[in-house]
Amino acid sequence: MHAKTEKKNKKTLSGVVVSDKMSKTVVVTVSRFIKHPKYGKFYKVTKKYKAHDEGNKYKIGDTVEIVETKPMSKDKHFQTL
Repeated sequence: MHAKTEKKNKKTLSGVVVSDKMSKTVVVTVSRFIKHPKYGKFYKVTKKYKAHDEGNKYKIGDTVEIVETKPMSKDKHFQTL
């Protein structure tokens, strides 16, 4: 049999750090615009993600890119680039 060596596409998001109080973890808020299906108006949706930050180098207000990874804890499924 032929073994597959394909990598899955990992989700990459960019957002702003809103909390850096945890050790090796930052909370990143990601905003995006969605078009309402019936009325056509665009509105902003914001979601918070916990991301792994090994060196504790990101501070509140920094713009960061986070990439999907294997689960590191109950809530942490992303890591900073």
